[in-house]
Amino acid sequence: MSVAEQINYEGLTKDEEVQIFEAIDKWLERDVRPIVKKYDHADKYPHEIVEQMKELGLFGAIIDQKYGGLGMSAATYAKVVMRISEVWMAITGIFNSHLIMATLVQRFGTEEQKQYFLPRFASGELRGGLGLTEPNAGTDLQSIRTKAIKNGDHYIINGSKTWISNGIQGTCFALLTKTNPDISPAHKGMSFFIVEKAEGFTVSKKMEKLGYKSIDSAELVFENFKVPAKNLVCGEEGQGFYQAAGGLEIGRINVAARGVAIASAALKDSVRYSQERQTFGKPIYKHQAIQLKLGDMATKVEAARLLVMQAAEAYDREERCDMEAGMAKYFASEIAVECALEAMRIHGGYGYSKEFDIERKFRETRLYQTAPVSRNLILSYIAEHVLKLPRSY
Repeated sequence: MSVAEQINYEGLTKDEEVQIFEAIDKWLERDVRPIVKKYDHADKYPHEIVEQMKELGLFGAIIDQKYGGLGMSAATYAKVVMRISEVWMAITGIFNSHLIMATLVQRFGTEEQKQYFLPRFASGELRGGLGLTEPNAGTDLQSIRTKAIKNGDHYIINGSKTWISNGIQGTCFALLTKTNPDISPAHKGMSFFIVEKAEGFTVSKKMEKLGYKSIDSAELVFENFKVPAKNLVCGEEGQGFYQAAGGLEIGRINVAARGVAIASAALKDSVRYSQERQTFGKPIYKHQAIQLKLGDMATKVEAARLLVMQAAEAYDREERCDMEAGMAKYFASEIAVECALEAMRIHGGYGYSKEFDIERKFRETRLYQTAPVSRNLILSYIAEHVLKLPRSY
């Protein structure tokens, strides 16, 4: 029986949610956990795992059922991400970046765009991600230089993007461009296009990373790349910056869920090791110094989990939740680093060894303090809310 045949996704009642989690847990233990170390150390792309994720429907997790997706709530989706990330965080990036692109189409696209793209996204026929960042524009999206100039019933795109997840293996991307580079403020001249790889679209290089291995991050180059005007998201120029802000809410919830998962896994590994390892004639968990570390880690993990679920539930109520998602992303990414570091201390020398998973989890935590969206920018957004200042967007 395939992984997909083990699940009845329709309805997503509590019982069915449990059914989903049980099927995913079996898949993780049977197919994922045994290969994590090998693939991570070799930075090898997990083609077989991607095919299994297609069977599970993960590429359509939050796409509406009428377009062939599973129609998961953000809360259920966050729980799925946490389960998978506890075993191997990197593979969640393969479908999360893809689902941010799908969210842009689902929330802002024309009905024609939804009918054309969403079923293909949900099945995994088209897979890809979000093309935002550039060599000279990371957090400051208004500084992007990629231009899309109207030419009849097409746009001609020139520019480059960097640090794009799924850039090599993906085939379709939501590309943020400037359709009116002279307007002020700059964000009013930004527009999204859904683009498939074709002539004029090249991958210039793979980005080598400290952690977050086995998912390809790449630099993309566009030279006189021709895109149909009908691929302009929502069919109207100048909406890209606002669409990016809306689409990134689910992305931040996902990233926060990953942070919770890594911290939780570090805690579980530490509890298990502390019960096995002995010093001075007794298991190390009996030393108060270790107990204090475990108690602190457990409290932080639970607090981060609650922040993630608060943001996801607000998203499901269709409320603006950039502050809640930002808080969750900030706190979860911070405590992931702290818990992974404490886990390394508890493991002692073994924490530094590739024989154990702690070193990988520690490497993976470093990414999310800076990307996507820097911690300082997120804190500024939160402060705007606390101070009741006018929103910056």
